[in-house]
Amino acid sequence: MEQESVPFDRFFLVLTSTPMPPGLAWREPAYGLTRMQNLLERMKDAPLVFDGAMGTMLYEAGVFINSCYDQLCLTNPALVTEVYRQYVQAGADVITTNSFGANRVRLRAFGLGEQAGRINEQAARLARAEAGEEVLVAGSVGPITEPGQLLLAEQADEARAAFAEQMTALAAGGADLILLETFSHLAELELAAAVARQTHLPVLACFAVNERGESSVGASADALAAALDANDDVDAVGLNCGNGPAGAFEALQHVLPHTGKPVVVMPNAGFPRAIGGRMLYLTSPEYFTEYAKRFIEMGVRGVGGCCGTTPEHIRVMAKAVRTLSGVKRHIEIQPVEAPAAEVAVVPVADKSRLAARLAAGQRVTSVELLPPRSWDMSALLDKARACAKAGVDAINIPDGPRASARISPMIAALAIEREAGIEAVLHYCCRDRNLIGMQSDLLGGYAAGLRNYLIITGDPPKLGDYPDVTGVFDVDAIGLTRVASHLNHGRDIGGNPVDPPTGIFIGVGANPCAVDLERELERYAHKLEAGAEFAITQPVFDVEALLGFLDRVAAFDRQIPVIAGVWPLLSYRNAEFMNNEVPGVVVPPETLERMRGCQTKEAGRAEGIAIARDTLAAIAPHVAGFQVSAPLGNVPIALEVLEGWTGA
Repeated sequence: MEQESVPFDRFFLVLTSTPMPPGLAWREPAYGLTRMQNLLERMKDAPLVFDGAMGTMLYEAGVFINSCYDQLCLTNPALVTEVYRQYVQAGADVITTNSFGANRVRLRAFGLGEQAGRINEQAARLARAEAGEEVLVAGSVGPITEPGQLLLAEQADEARAAFAEQMTALAAGGADLILLETFSHLAELELAAAVARQTHLPVLACFAVNERGESSVGASADALAAALDANDDVDAVGLNCGNGPAGAFEALQHVLPHTGKPVVVMPNAGFPRAIGGRMLYLTSPEYFTEYAKRFIEMGVRGVGGCCGTTPEHIRVMAKAVRTLSGVKRHIEIQPVEAPAAEVAVVPVADKSRLAARLAAGQRVTSVELLPPRSWDMSALLDKARACAKAGVDAINIPDGPRASARISPMIAALAIEREAGIEAVLHYCCRDRNLIGMQSDLLGGYAAGLRNYLIITGDPPKLGDYPDVTGVFDVDAIGLTRVASHLNHGRDIGGNPVDPPTGIFIGVGANPCAVDLERELERYAHKLEAGAEFAITQPVFDVEALLGFLDRVAAFDRQIPVIAGVWPLLSYRNAEFMNNEVPGVVVPPETLERMRGCQTKEAGRAEGIAIARDTLAAIAPHVAGFQVSAPLGNVPIALEVLEGWTGA
């Protein structure tokens, strides 16, 4: 709803009888409706990356917790500027002013109430100077009340005046939008939004909820979202603070159905732990980013961080967002037409030894080995020979795991097949090559003798050693599965004949512990429709999650063999790493506890093997086989896990 534009002093008199604060005069904001249109259009075009915590960075720089962080805009502008600079360099599209508590009411506790206008304007000016032309500046405004408090009727006039003073100064300093952060009381948030609207800047209204999905005053996330959706003073709705990424994910499922406005999510970096006298947030940038990707896939138009997040969290997240397969518009691969009568499609059982065993209902085993970082493959071949001697059916060769550069996985797979006497399953990802190159590789690999492929989308480059390189992602795993199916049916992506057709045994990935299981099941169904012939899961630690996944896919119209991934843990630290750092992997609390009790390296290894063998025994009746990883290249561990299962 359009609102009449009125001079700010007139607006002030309409809202409250409290006089204009001394020394405050309304000035036109540095940016007006053009910036509003710019922000909303940019959010429509692509998700925006917001910055992370300000307070965390200032605390890490040595500022005492009982200091007034907002005042640093005046007393130590270089420090505040450096934080802004780090977030801009990290890739943030929006940086937030150091003004969260800079309203007159809160500043009185530090004897700084009269400096509210100066602090806010300086906070915005410092941010504006670092933001340049491309990065937007969000004027941060926190609540007047303390957490858990309600805004009383007798406080309303004072609150309006304090908000007006703060927002006027932020707009004058060059803010591009007003960011209302960490509110818990709807009445106070809507009052702040009404004041913010008079700046003619876009208004992003954010609230915080706990693990129960409620604000500190008991308001539910869905009720807050619905109220803000109906409020004409609010342009976008946000969740911030209160929870870590997992909690924000849960709350988001209650928010999205209740608003059609753009949604922004800025969770904390998990929950803090006391270490060495400090409260530290231990959620890794990779773990944080995995959730940010899920937020965007759910439809969120902005992601950022709150307490505990740092420029490193934002750097990793920003790179992921900009290379995210789910954000990029993929080339559409049309379903293959029925093959011409003269095309002799290779039956599944004739494609490879692995395919024949699976088609016959025989259990298969494989070991995952990483290609080396040098040209010397002698150690890799020795490990593959040991697996062949032990009766393992295949060696899985990852393609640039964690976006790292190693010897060509295709060359490694060919060498294993030719020199170690065992079949390879080549993982092939969509990250590094365009669609022409991928199709050429599939044809070339098949001509050279490679038959088994596991088609995956691939880790974004930001996860690896070369975070500034570009991911291609012309298609995702679903699209590339369809490409391989085309080749198997005698057609390339342009509809040209491929004669004779290939006989690629097409595998796809599956994640029974996906953050968004419904989306994972939907993608799995699309992979089946595209032509997948077998699946390999992420490492399974949660047996019940795997069995639940298998029950769900059993209801699909088409079934394919599922091979379960298994990872033998080496230590409690390794278990924590897998749980927190490896996207798509969940280690249950009971498994973490089993590993926590191991006091020596030997005990950790033995317990990890025991857990893996327990997992194999529990899932064996339900899966077509096992893929066991060799942690740190330790093949004897993988073979000990598989002892008694090879050749079965």
